[in-house]
Amino acid sequence: MASSLLSLSSHIPSTILSPSHFKGNVRTLKANSFTFPSIKLAHQKCDQRQHLVVLNSSVSDVRESSRSVENVRFRLDNLGPQPGSRKKAKRKGRGHAAGQGGSCGFGMRGQKSRSGPGVRRGFEGGQMPLYRRLPKLRGIAGGMHAGLPKYVPVNLKDIADAGFEEGEEVSLESLKKKGLINPSGRERKLPLKILGDGELNVKLNFKARAVSASAKEKLEAAGCSLTLLPGRKKWVKPSVAKNMARADEYFAKKRAAAASETPDSPSA
Repeated sequence: MASSLLSLSSHIPSTILSPSHFKGNVRTLKANSFTFPSIKLAHQKCDQRQHLVVLNSSVSDVRESSRSVENVRFRLDNLGPQPGSRKKAKRKGRGHAAGQGGSCGFGMRGQKSRSGPGVRRGFEGGQMPLYRRLPKLRGIAGGMHAGLPKYVPVNLKDIADAGFEEGEEVSLESLKKKGLINPSGRERKLPLKILGDGELNVKLNFKARAVSASAKEKLEAAGCSLTLLPGRKKWVKPSVAKNMARADEYFAKKRAAAASETPDSPSA
């Protein structure tokens, strides 16, 4: 290394050279050509640095297991959960060595710090809870019976396939005998409704509580007779029923008076 420095110093003026500990005549030294391959190699090594990648143990286990599973056939003796998907539960109340301190996050006093089930869901210490303070809605929004079905529906195509002969009666009882409907539970008290899906070419006598618009058109085109059964009247208080009867009587008189005046108006 010293010889290389000396060979370099022979080409550089003495005024530029920095002071050194070499004691001697620099001019008497021979100039030898010298290259620095080591510096170039060191520079290349610095450029070709490899990045260090640190992987978690669970990730490495998953990669190794995925590589090993590719060539392994699944059987009952080698089935199991994915690595990392199952985790041991935190063991609370097992002393300071468990890692949660002396009270394990439960505090020092109170019902929730004692052993046992604690308090039930929604309990607010004895005051009126939120689920009782909020107003309740009727219908589907409140979970009542407004969304339940009101009829037992039957389509015309099912009636045509049942094999009714001309002139027979189609009612809730006859459909039960044919096996088209088999209501159970709450549906046993529901009335019949005729729907218009399908076609009907036989003249039948229908008795139902309700009929859809399309079914009514098809029944009239086929020449069938339709009898709408009355529904169960809604209960009202006696005073309200009395007022409704008075109102019906009053409007009936008005309609009769208007009908009696209409034939006289053209003559006048």
